[in-house]
Amino acid sequence: MPLFAALLFAIPSGADTLQGRVVAVTDGDTIKVLDAAHTEWKIRLMGIDAPEKKQAFGNKSKANLSDLVFDKTVTVEYSKQDKYGRTVGKILVNGVDANLEQIKAGMAWHYKKYAKEQTIEDRETYARAEEQARAARHGLWSEAEPVPPWDWRQSKKRRYKTVHGEPVEP
Repeated sequence: MPLFAALLFAIPSGADTLQGRVVAVTDGDTIKVLDAAHTEWKIRLMGIDAPEKKQAFGNKSKANLSDLVFDKTVTVEYSKQDKYGRTVGKILVNGVDANLEQIKAGMAWHYKKYAKEQTIEDRETYARAEEQARAARHGLWSEAEPVPPWDWRQSKKRRYKTVHGEPVEP
């Protein structure tokens, strides 16, 4: 019974799973998985936000994720889609949480804005992993002031609106 209880709490309530081979790594927090029925799933890694491709460490983050999952069979635990139609999930490769590995390597932030969507255990583990990566100055934490991708995206949006004469939010 303890094993059953552990499994029950390991997967978020209402979560589904899919298995497939990773056929593409778009960036440090997005992959494409081909399942047994040859359906391609675009997966956004839950609980993390990686640097954008044009940001410092963007390409390194993508390369790190690629080393972890590309052309490997993975299990995706998911329970939602984002506003772009991507399935948001936790990627397990040989039982290893690839999302968490991105944080540990200093290749992604723990995306606290969506932390409530994670299990309590994952939320605490991801937060602790980010603190440890920061302290050890791994990856993006080797920079003096790394810019979180959500701030970087917002500044790009503001610049675009300024150049094109659209109203800019404060």
